[in-house]
Amino acid sequence: MKIKLNKPITINGVEMKEIELDFDKLTGADLISASRESGLLGDNALVPELSKQYLAVVAAKASGLNVDDIMKLSAKDFTAVTLTVQNFLL
Repeated sequence: MKIKLNKPITINGVEMKEIELDFDKLTGADLISASRESGLLGDNALVPELSKQYLAVVAAKASGLNVDDIMKLSAKDFTAVTLTVQNFLL
């Protein structure tokens, strides 16, 4: 699923105007890893699927980007990406 960014970002010198989330490539191991990684970022949500940090980590895994790049998205784009991930998970 492609998400068009309202405010493009530059990653490794490349301007990105959209982010592709490939949920088909995710595995259960990826989701468990995302839970652990979001915990290392300070997340302690009881329901991971409602945590922006967890959703950002899953987005990073689905897009092949670094979670730091996901966190650099504008608030509007970050919300669009994390809501898309949440809708997939729920």
